[in-house]
Amino acid sequence: MGILNVTPDSFSGDGLLAAGGRSPGEQAAAFIAAGADILDVGGESTRPGADAVSEAEELARVLPVIREIRSALPEAFISIDTYRAGVAAAALEAGARMVNDVWALRADPDMAALVAERDVPVVLMHNRLAPGSAEVRERLGGRYVGVSYENLLEDVRAELLESVRIARDAGVPADRIILDPGIGFGKTVAQSLELLNRLDELKVLGYPLLIGPSRKSFIGYTLDLPQDQRIEGTAAAVVIGIVRGANIVRVHDVPEIVRAVRMADAILGRAWRFIS
Repeated sequence: MGILNVTPDSFSGDGLLAAGGRSPGEQAAAFIAAGADILDVGGESTRPGADAVSEAEELARVLPVIREIRSALPEAFISIDTYRAGVAAAALEAGARMVNDVWALRADPDMAALVAERDVPVVLMHNRLAPGSAEVRERLGGRYVGVSYENLLEDVRAELLESVRIARDAGVPADRIILDPGIGFGKTVAQSLELLNRLDELKVLGYPLLIGPSRKSFIGYTLDLPQDQRIEGTAAAVVIGIVRGANIVRVHDVPEIVRAVRMADAILGRAWRFIS
C-alpha cells in the first residue's frame, strides 16, 4: 500500500500539497510501476500535534486526487484514509474502493453503516491517541509518552474486537474486515516495538493484518535518525511484520520496500497479492 498524503504537513515530509513535489497522478503512477497494489489517499495528517482539518477541506483535498488517479489509472485500487463517513462516501463515489479508518469506526457513528451499504473492505486501526501524550523533538519528530496499557496485546486485541463487533452489527461481512494494530498511534516507542514483534498474537483473530511502520518515530528514536533516513529501519520493521503475519504493508518508500517484501516472501516460500 503506497501512501499518498494530500497534505502540506505530513510528518514524513512527503505531503503532496507541499511545494516542489510530484503531482498526485505522477506519484500514483510511480507507485504502481514500482509494484504497489493499493494507493492510500489521505487528506488529514495524523502526526502528533497536527492541526485538525474540516470535512470540507478534507474533501477539497482528496476528491480531485482520487478522480485524477481514477482517470489516469482506471485499474488502480484506491483506498480512502479517513474517519469521516461523509468523506468516505464521496471518495467511494469518486473511485475509491476501500476505507482505511484510523479510528476503527468509533469516530463517526455513520461509518460502519456506510461500509456495509457499499460492501467495500475496511481497515480497522487500533488507536489510543490522546491530547497531551505526545512529545515533539525538532530532529526526530513526535512520539507518544506515558501511554498506559494494563496488558498491551490483550488491550489492543480487545479494542480491535470491539470495532469488529461494531462492523459486524452494522452488516459488514467478516471477509471485508482488515485489522491494523496502529503502530505508533498512542503507543510509546517500546510499545510499538513490542507490538510489531508480537503481531502473530493478533493474527490468530482470523483477519488479514495491515501494518504501517513507515518512517515512524519508533524507528527514528530507536536509531536516532530523522524521518528522511529511516528506509532501512522501515524495511526491517516490514520484514519482521511479514514474518509475524502481516498481509499488507503501508509505506512511503514503495520501490525499496517492494524489494524487501518480495525477498521476504521468497525466503518464506510464499506469494501474496491483494485481491479485491
